[in-house]
Amino acid sequence: MLLPSRVLLIALAAWFGLAGLSTFWPWWLPAWQIAGVLLLSAAAADAWLALSRRNPVRIRREIKDAWPVGVTQTVHLRLACPDRGAAGWVFDRHPEAFSAEGLPLFFRLEPGYWAKVGYTAQPLERGEHAFGPIELRLVSPLRLWLTQYRVGGGETVRVYPDFAKITRYSLLATDNRLSQMGVLRRQRRGEGLDFHQLREYCPDDALRQIDWKATARRRKPIAREYQDERDQNIVFLLDCGQRMRAKDDGLSHFDHTLNALLLLSYVGLRQGDGVGLSTFAQAEPRFFAPRRSLTTVQRLLNAVYDLQPSLQTPDYLMASQALSERLSKRSLIVLLTNLRDEDESTLAPALALLRRRHLVLLANLRETSLDAVLGETVIDLDGALAYAAALDYRRGRRRQLADLRAQGITVLDVAPAELPVALVNRYWDMKRSGVF
Repeated sequence: MLLPSRVLLIALAAWFGLAGLSTFWPWWLPAWQIAGVLLLSAAAADAWLALSRRNPVRIRREIKDAWPVGVTQTVHLRLACPDRGAAGWVFDRHPEAFSAEGLPLFFRLEPGYWAKVGYTAQPLERGEHAFGPIELRLVSPLRLWLTQYRVGGGETVRVYPDFAKITRYSLLATDNRLSQMGVLRRQRRGEGLDFHQLREYCPDDALRQIDWKATARRRKPIAREYQDERDQNIVFLLDCGQRMRAKDDGLSHFDHTLNALLLLSYVGLRQGDGVGLSTFAQAEPRFFAPRRSLTTVQRLLNAVYDLQPSLQTPDYLMASQALSERLSKRSLIVLLTNLRDEDESTLAPALALLRRRHLVLLANLRETSLDAVLGETVIDLDGALAYAAALDYRRGRRRQLADLRAQGITVLDVAPAELPVALVNRYWDMKRSGVF
């Protein structure tokens, strides 16, 4: 397919503009006609050359099969011209759910050489997404035309919850720099309950740590070392209802929740705990029984990467009954949701049911749009009405959360983007305090 280049369009515009001169100077008309014939001949010859030479460029897209949602990555395109040189623009048809910067890309290749160009893309939705064919627009020999080609077929990639946070956590944990991520490792109150090992007594150890039998056997002071309790279960009760469709920072509340779920799963598995999942407020709820191996993270990724929030209203009581029937061992139930006043009728009995055998942590998402409205200066009636409505809504929510705390429920109320780190910090708090 041929497209006129900017050079040809400018030449045509100039030729038509010069046509007006023949109105005032008739002697100019033959020269204008000759110029038109020459331009037409050059354009026809250039078009024939462009079409007869075909596409000499070979392109290969270099992308990863798995992407973390919301994380910008670079897509590389490797171009090669084995026979002759070429120049033009390349445009990659990325999925509609991706935002991209840097397209189209200009390139110039000498015969026998290759080049690599790239642009950045950010996936905004999870699931399977397909890249389309790559489009090329090659400059013709006289630069009057652009020849358009489509190269290669489509490629499918999977977009998962943000597993890049796990990589960062792992790296920072290796160097004891988790505070850079916002994770706080608080001092344990007392000692852990699980025996870990025997080691030589240190001056800072308490006398009660001394193992007298081992000391007598080895004839030197030996102390017992304990660690945090292991082999406990963390089970996420995930709300997939309509309230989780709200968006902050380009991602839905549901995506932020999955990112937090994934990070805490990794931390819990590294600590020796098991991790499970149960979803509700969707047509086909999913249940993932608690597992302890580190491969559980990958299984969780595959279990939730295509999960999307529905239009249903959450029924906490039904979800709690279904989960209680499946869990026999005492676990930490992490309820991930977005509360409203009207939830009282099903939320209170649901929490009471879960607390009979389990420890419950309620993680509630706070809308940042509400904070934005309350932070604006009121200058008109509409602004005053919006401010009053937001203030009333916030008071109602605070009252609801205060009631839950008064009932002994551990409540976390944070903005969606802060949820991953806040959830991990609360987990460590509960672990170190001996509550879990």
